[in-house]
Amino acid sequence: MPAGKARAARLIGFLGILAGIVLILGGGIVWGMVSSQLAAEKITVSEDAAFLAGADVRGPLTAFAQADIINHHALAASDGKTYAELEQDDPVRATMMNASFLRASLFTSVVSFGVAAFAIGLGLVIGAIGWVLTVLVPRQVIARD
Repeated sequence: MPAGKARAARLIGFLGILAGIVLILGGGIVWGMVSSQLAAEKITVSEDAAFLAGADVRGPLTAFAQADIINHHALAASDGKTYAELEQDDPVRATMMNASFLRASLFTSVVSFGVAAFAIGLGLVIGAIGWVLTVLVPRQVIARD
């Protein structure tokens, strides 16, 4: 391999490692921030939830479990009707609206956890590719040319 191409490959490898580290750190920071914000709300998954009943809401699964049981409770209160299906003057409509907002907030945190996990995974892959490039083109090869 010519020295110029070897230098370029090695540089891309180092940039890949650096990008991987940034993505892993960024994803970890976002995961931690979302988790701490959920924990600060002191939400507990309802005892009648389908799964994770009684657990503190601080991660994607507990947030999903609580959003699911909120929907169940709201539909029970409205006889199975959604917010849009209720008459505008129906007093249950406010309950459905609040339930919808709570569920949307919890689902937003679930999506945030997913994006953070994606960033961490992508960081691992890009960092590994960068490491492979630096290993395949050792410094001695560039120095000999």
